[in-house]
Parts: sequence; structure tokens; C-alpha cells
Amino acid sequence: MSLAEARAWLDGHVNLEATAGVTDDLSLAPMRALLAALGDPQADYPAVHITGTNGKGSVAAMVAALAEAWGMSVGVYSSPHVERINERMTVGGDPIDDLELAEILGHLRLVEDHLSSEVASAPPSWFELVTAAALRWFADTAVDLAVVEVGKLGRYDATNVVNSQVAVITNIGRDHTDGRIGWEREVMGEKAGILHPGATGVLGTMDPELAAIAAEESPGELLVAGQHFELEENQPAVGGRIVTVRTPRTRYDDVFVSLFGDHQGQNAALAIAAFEVLVGQELDESILGSLGDVALPARFEVVARQPLVVIDGAHNPDGLAAAAATLHEQFRVPGTVTWVVGMMRDKDPDEMLAAVDASGARCDLVVCCSPDWPRALPAADLAAAARNRGIDAEIATDVAEAIDRALALSGEEDAVVITGSLYTAGAARLHIAPRDQ
Repeated sequence: MSLAEARAWLDGHVNLEATAGVTDDLSLAPMRALLAALGDPQADYPAVHITGTNGKGSVAAMVAALAEAWGMSVGVYSSPHVERINERMTVGGDPIDDLELAEILGHLRLVEDHLSSEVASAPPSWFELVTAAALRWFADTAVDLAVVEVGKLGRYDATNVVNSQVAVITNIGRDHTDGRIGWEREVMGEKAGILHPGATGVLGTMDPELAAIAAEESPGELLVAGQHFELEENQPAVGGRIVTVRTPRTRYDDVFVSLFGDHQGQNAALAIAAFEVLVGQELDESILGSLGDVALPARFEVVARQPLVVIDGAHNPDGLAAAAATLHEQFRVPGTVTWVVGMMRDKDPDEMLAAVDASGARCDLVVCCSPDWPRALPAADLAAAARNRGIDAEIATDVAEAIDRALALSGEEDAVVITGSLYTAGAARLHIAPRDQ
């Protein structure tokens, strides 16, 4: 199949990312059957498995950077993509090319036909197929390590079939949950399902009650931020952060991390602790230096200056609060700050905007838009929420128009922050790139 034909076949499968469909009666059995038909590629390499409400992509990128500096060939699986599906699977930082992706998807189509004739069951989902494609490609490429980001779940996420030596839970936040009493325990119970017996669990800062839930999964060892390792210093620097991290083995002083925001210091501590336990020894300065070269699309990505233009894929209140706090802490904006925001309808727009208010960051105008995605919140609903909070708001027909309007209103001393969803961020990068060429 050509890539277009392969994508058409793939897009014919249920995509829970797009529909947020019912997830009752979940099981990993179909995923295991699919991988068995592919020769169980996930058994060919160890993995670092990463879940949590926010920070998964950043921790994955940092662990991968450390591993590559160590001399490993590293495959990274992440979701969702920002611009192209190929971004979801990379080796050595390079995404799978179109020919290889089409070939693997074509093979999966044959496997699916075989399985459907052997077992009367529902076809695999879009995410299961893409996950299987990544795991097969990593085996074909003979990676030394896979760094795998969980999709939305944990215990029953399609990725929870990997041979995890280390499993990371970044944090527990209120996203993809109804917020009923006890939601933190329920979310942690799902996330903790990636802590396999014998693997080492690495947890971000969290309530001891939640850490105890993780311990119930009986991982081989459990390292908790603030107890077994600690972020001792976390200061803004030109182009990122300077952090000092204490681990069970040593203390790493003045490590430069090339990502903006206090939260990226926390993510760096998790990545260092996870990789140190993976290799079982201290990390030297040359290995840690790789954190100064990490670049992530749509994670407080500065794409222009005068005016300052930032793209951030924050998709929940905690993420938006982190983006706003980063702007407030690390950037001086003498002029106005315009926010271009497009989000999903399962998010409360008032809570999202309240997160910006609480950060101390300015918000002079919100240009509201809807990304081209089935679950997008209507721009008018977002605008109404902004006006109810006393924030000036305008409505644009799409992300591109919203960006053009924000830039037209901005001078050299102003700032434009484009955020609310990775789908908004992806559309923004595609729109802005041509004007930079």
C-alpha cells in the first residue's frame, strides 16, 4: 500500500483519541494477540514506560537524550502527534519515514485479516494498531531501549505490554476524570498498573496515600520524589533551567536543561532518577550535558520574537497554569499578551482560564478558535467563558485565522501564546512554518 492507502485503512478503525468513546470492559488480550501475530516484538528490547497527567513527553525526551548520550540506540513512542503521525515513533530522534510506515501498516492489515478469520472479535483500535506498528519497527531497527509514553490510560493502555525495566508516573492531575470524591485514588490505581513486578517505579512528587497505591503493585523498587531523590535547585536560565538533583547515588550540581518552566526542572529530576536506576550507576557530566540539547515541539516552544510567539500544547488546567507561570517567570513582556486558545470540549473553559489568572501571567485578550478535531470546543463557548471572567475575547473561524488576528494586533514588545490543545499547537506550527521559510 501507499502511505495514503495505509492511512485510509488505519483511519477506518475506531480512534478513541478523536471520539473519547466508551472504555468499559477494557482488556489487553486483543493487543497481546496482535503482537503475538507480529512475533512479540516488544520482548526484543527493554523499555522505560512513562505515564502521568502532565510531563510524559518531556520526561520521555529527556530519558531518550540521556540514553543516546550513553551510546544506546533509542526508540521513542509518544502521542498524540503534533503535525504528522510519523512523529509518534522515532529512532535516534528521527521519525519513521513514509515508506517504512506504509510497509508496516500494510503488514498489520494482513495480520488483522488473519486474526479476524481465526478469532471472532472486534477489530483493533486505531491506537492499538499504531502502537503495534511502533513496537514492530523498534524491533526491526534493533533498538537498545524503547522509551514509551502511555496514551490516556495506564493499566489497560495498549502500551502496557512493553518489557518495562523502569516505569515512571510523573504526577496525578484532574484530567479525563469527572472529579468525583476519590478521583485521585482512582486515577492513581489506573496509572500504577504500569508498575510491573521486578521493574523499578519512579514517582514524581505526590501525596503519600497515592504513593502507597503504587507500592501495592509490588514493583521491584519504588523511588519517590522528595524521599529517595530530590530536586534541590531549580532556577531559570537563559534558554532553559539550571537544576541540582540529589539521587540515591550522588548529587548532580548545576545541570542545564534546555526547556522553559519550573515544571521542566521537576521533569528533569524524574528523567535523571529513572535513567540512573536503569543503568545502575552514576551519570557523568558528558551524559548530563545532553539535557542541554533537548528540544520539544509545542512545549513552551518559542517560534518568534518581537513579538514573542510561543506555542504550547497545554491541554488541561495544570498544563495551562505551567505555561502561564513560565511566561510570567522567564519572559519580560513590556506590551500586551494575547492568548490564542483552542481546546477540547471535555475541558471546562472557565477552569482553563482560571489557571492563567492564578499564575500571575497577563491575559489582555483571548482569540478563541476550534482546532479541526471532532472533540473540539466551539470557539463561541470559550469566548463566553472568557467574557464572564472579564477578559476581552474575539472569535476566529480556525486556528490560522486566530493566529493572524493575534499577530496583526501585536507589536514588537507584545507576546502571543498559542495553546489549549496539541491539536491547536499542531495547526499553529503548520501555519507559522511557511512564514519562517
